[in-house]
Amino acid sequence: MQHLEALTREAAALAQAALPLTADEHEVARTLQICNACRYCEGFCAVFPAMTRRLEFGKADIHYLSNLCHNCGACFHACQYAPPHEFAVNIPQAMAKVRVQTYGDYAFPAALGGLYRRAGLATSLALAAGLALFLLMAVAMGGGLWHAPMAGNFYAIFPHNLLAAMFGLVFLFAILALGVGVTRFWRQVSPGTRPGESRAAAATGAAGDALRLRYLDGGHGEGCNNEDDAFTLARRRFHHFTFYGFMLCFAATTVATFYHYALGLHAPYAYTSLPVVLGTLGGIGLLIGPAGLLWLNLRRDPRTGDPDQRPMDRGFIALLFLTSASGLALLAWRDTGAMAALLAVHLGIVMALFLTLPYGKFAHGIYRSAALLKWHIEKRRPSDLALGSD
Repeated sequence: MQHLEALTREAAALAQAALPLTADEHEVARTLQICNACRYCEGFCAVFPAMTRRLEFGKADIHYLSNLCHNCGACFHACQYAPPHEFAVNIPQAMAKVRVQTYGDYAFPAALGGLYRRAGLATSLALAAGLALFLLMAVAMGGGLWHAPMAGNFYAIFPHNLLAAMFGLVFLFAILALGVGVTRFWRQVSPGTRPGESRAAAATGAAGDALRLRYLDGGHGEGCNNEDDAFTLARRRFHHFTFYGFMLCFAATTVATFYHYALGLHAPYAYTSLPVVLGTLGGIGLLIGPAGLLWLNLRRDPRTGDPDQRPMDRGFIALLFLTSASGLALLAWRDTGAMAALLAVHLGIVMALFLTLPYGKFAHGIYRSAALLKWHIEKRRPSDLALGSD
């Protein structure tokens, strides 16, 4: 059965490799051929040792390596063939352009793949403002924007079952869309399972690399490049604040759900309760991380990324920051007459974040984790080439 699966995957890979390349994919293939001859950057990140295991680069390889790239910029600043050299090697920019193409290529539903190109700061803010305004109108019609204090009882404004249905459906759709998309990507780039092969160690290694953001260290632990040749760990640290802040907020929601359904303990919860403590810590992380990432994004050397994607990046960053800011404001003033209005604004922003998750910057973490898993599977196998190192 495993042998048949391997043959099926090999046939799919050959079919994928035969597909014509786009202009951006051609540029990645061209620069990788040059890099494969040079190999100066082999120790910088996983892209370069993975590259050395290939002599040619088909569509599946290009998609895989582009998503394995963390866009840290270190190879660009180290490259002797970077512009203005006639070879014009620019791995970070070339791979950034292909990454966003892969999100659209594998998107579910396919008709919505073009949203990655149209996602932007103005679109995200307009969506959040529109949803917040709609909920504010609902609050105004239901009892007024200013009211007697309700001891933080959110469900007196919006019933629990209504909120659970609204946000549950949107969140499940986001999970479905991202899950189908990354599954399509994996089927194209996966090396398949070989007889007797265990993927437990590969999965552990990939998870470790993703959680530590190992490849934002520039290959030497001093960090990557942002606006100039200076090394900095700022992007890694602000990413950590953002990711772990998001996960703490998710944990707070999970614990609150457990309290509600399993223990019969209903909100509002005390400031010292586990859901509130987790949410507060996560909210602080989601203030520091996105603010830092936006600051770095505004200063980033445009040569080491795709300037066309900056609106998508900033839209996602802005929604994360506003979600946290509005949530912390709601927590601080939940016992006042402003609670209903603050709740409507917060829920509008959160709904906008959920709606844009499958078709915005959030996708990069999902696809990059899949690429890291492929790399950890691949590097544990003997190279098919008698060249380079494993």
